[in-house]
Amino acid sequence: MLFRKKKTAAPRVIPTHIAIVMDGNGRWAKRRGLPRQAGHKVGAEAFRTIANYAKSIGLSYLTVYAFSTENWKRSDEEVGAIMELLERYLREAIADMDKNRVRFCFFGDLSRLSPELREEARIAAERSSKYEGVQVNFCLNYGGRAEILRAAQRFAAQCAAGEAKPEELTEQRFSELMYSAGIPDPELVIRPGGELRISNFLLWQSAYAEYYFTDVLWPDFGPKELDLAIDAFNHRNRRFGGAK
Repeated sequence: MLFRKKKTAAPRVIPTHIAIVMDGNGRWAKRRGLPRQAGHKVGAEAFRTIANYAKSIGLSYLTVYAFSTENWKRSDEEVGAIMELLERYLREAIADMDKNRVRFCFFGDLSRLSPELREEARIAAERSSKYEGVQVNFCLNYGGRAEILRAAQRFAAQCAAGEAKPEELTEQRFSELMYSAGIPDPELVIRPGGELRISNFLLWQSAYAEYYFTDVLWPDFGPKELDLAIDAFNHRNRRFGGAK
């Protein structure tokens, strides 16, 4: 009698870099008859849970869209609440830094943030730089188009100063002028909240990323939802323009 050898399932691959648009806080609160600020508060806790889980599964980089260049259009009350939550989170993260051992990095124009928030961000990035493991990149006052313009302006300034020539510009050199210089591009971009758009997020870096959309609002997005996104990623055929 012949016995067929059972096929063993391929091991699950954890992407090196996952990026998330943390969307749906306001709608989560509205559905419960709560002020939008309540949704942001629960969303902050959802982020804390996901960051810890990302570390536990061996993720190297987690980039989150915390506040966009367009979010300033919201009411002063809501913007103030978001900034207060960010500042509180960073203070707590700094206090627990030696326990959690997560590296922090910040993408975006921080000059518009309050001096207090800028200082918390500086301290978090500086003190956590020694840790190994997951790195969390916070996109604050960030926009993908603004980042590309900033990189183009920096290269133009190098050319004007005689430090570079236009014909020397390559994709690699341009990438080195981005906020994300030295960080691998995201392999998986997750958009909770039911919207099917990228909202000016990591436009340059996500050229070959796999996108995963879900109707789950960000405050309800937990480890189970992240696992579902990673499982979907594992079933994608990533060809990068080739034929397979």
